[in-house]
Amino acid sequence: MTSQPTPNRRAVLTGAAALTAAGFVAQPEAALAHPGRHRTRLTVLGTTDLHGNVLNWDYFKNLEFDNTAHDDIGIAKAATLIKAGRARLGHQPVLTLDAGDTIQGTPLAYYYARIDPITGGSIHPMARAMNLVGYDAAALGNHEFNYGLDTLRTFESQLDFPLLGANAVDPATGRPVFPPYVIKRFKVRGAPDLKVGVLGLTNPGIAIWDKANVEGKVEFPGLVEQARRFVPELKRRGCDVVVISAHSGADTSSSYGDALPWPENAASLVAEQVPGVDAILVGHAHKDIPQRLVPNARTGQQVLLCEPAYWGMRVAVMDLDLQHVHGRWKVVSSHGQTLNSNTVAGDPAVLAAVRAQHDTVVDYVNSPVGTSAAALSAARAVVEDVPIIDFVQYVQADAVKAGLSGADAALPVLSIAAPFNRQASFPAGQVTVRDVAGLYIYDNTLLGVKVTGAQVKDYLEYSARYFKQVSGPGPFTMDQVTNAVTATAPNGTPDYNFDSVAGLDAALTYDIDVSQPVGSRILDLSYNGRPVTADQEFAMAVNNYRQSGGGGFPHVSTAPVVYNRQNEIRQLLIDWVTANGVIDPADFASVDWRLVSGGQPITVT
Repeated sequence: MTSQPTPNRRAVLTGAAALTAAGFVAQPEAALAHPGRHRTRLTVLGTTDLHGNVLNWDYFKNLEFDNTAHDDIGIAKAATLIKAGRARLGHQPVLTLDAGDTIQGTPLAYYYARIDPITGGSIHPMARAMNLVGYDAAALGNHEFNYGLDTLRTFESQLDFPLLGANAVDPATGRPVFPPYVIKRFKVRGAPDLKVGVLGLTNPGIAIWDKANVEGKVEFPGLVEQARRFVPELKRRGCDVVVISAHSGADTSSSYGDALPWPENAASLVAEQVPGVDAILVGHAHKDIPQRLVPNARTGQQVLLCEPAYWGMRVAVMDLDLQHVHGRWKVVSSHGQTLNSNTVAGDPAVLAAVRAQHDTVVDYVNSPVGTSAAALSAARAVVEDVPIIDFVQYVQADAVKAGLSGADAALPVLSIAAPFNRQASFPAGQVTVRDVAGLYIYDNTLLGVKVTGAQVKDYLEYSARYFKQVSGPGPFTMDQVTNAVTATAPNGTPDYNFDSVAGLDAALTYDIDVSQPVGSRILDLSYNGRPVTADQEFAMAVNNYRQSGGGGFPHVSTAPVVYNRQNEIRQLLIDWVTANGVIDPADFASVDWRLVSGGQPITVT
């Protein structure tokens, strides 16, 4: 089975037409501070967080990618815009950069890391595509380390440009184990050459998220600290302009709290605290930031930040106007914008280069990876504890338990899960990658947080808002019991905001009394047959959406994080089926919660 994006979904636009359709706005050149002096413009074209997306394709749906915002994805479409940009700019200095997270995130990327690994001789499809785009450099993303250093080094060897990581250092020497920077020299007609330093910075969180792959081999100090070391070095080497490609968000924050002394998202801090930086291509946070100017605290210079969303949805355009003053080129103004990839077709050369690999992966995703001992369905998951949701709970909790360390390793482990897709099912017999992916339709990653018994009860009470207040044994229809979003109740509660909680090594059991008002519905909450006490401690597997405050559930966004390896839950489920072969409800399923009214079970048809 092979499936391809429709070749003519978008008109084939090139050059100025492609840029205009994508929303390009030609920026006027800055007024010169010293008329008569040499001037030029350096343009940086950038992508970030491509996550293994080459084509505009959703492998899990076996269809072209589409979302409610009507974005398109893939480096093939970004390539069309990048090549059009270069064509328009002619002989003007142009840099093409990426800010990391390239080799993880799709079945295409997974296949060439695990099924037909590049360490065995295959060429990574992202290497084929990025080489055809003609990048000058790319920063290391945290997900580059997901498959181990051997895979990363092999990927690096397949690229025609350097992977930069000034803060990926040897534990013994403190020296970078990847190139920290690259220096590019541009000819300027009728003027001295322009020398541009490109510094690459990655995310300190790798030390936590991929501890198993990097501990004792690579350390990851802070972005500000390493920029303070290398920006002056670039200046000493004669660089007129310093551009940073940083796999670190613009809005200062950390998902790992104070577990590391360096923040996860630190691009704005680098701009503010390190003199000599002219522009930063931002990554990691998956945000669309066309332009943000951050003044440096010491020099007052306005540093341009730009983040082009993710998956190839956008291409960054950063224009730096330069004037030759006192023997050096100097930035006199800067502006940024992001171009929308959904306006153009994929670049023919990139599409052709990965066509065979794409077809192979489409076949893989639609082929069996295991079997199910029984037919499992999520159709009734909103009103009863069903085995297919127990499967998600089991895999999540097992992964968190395996990753706990120190005193936390003794904590009993719980897991939360919601019925994302009532249509999800496993047939009795062969199960495909797409069957498993249909159960978990979001790109959430897995975390573990430390919570108390009182907090677990609060969490469940909040979740139980999903149900209407009804009395009696029924029978009721699902619509009579739930506040779910329906055609007649578009403002209801989405199914994904109904979480159940389950235990791993022992059952967490409770009743939801729908005859009671919101806040007083959780009865007989027990763990291993004993009532849960208010101060009892648990490690609880949650997704990043919940942990970041999604849905407004209590406690989890402020609870101590005890596990975070940035693993996609959907891929964990697929990996589990691939490794174990058989999904047998006898290994993980039990009825641990039920709907009651006045303490008596109700019937829902």
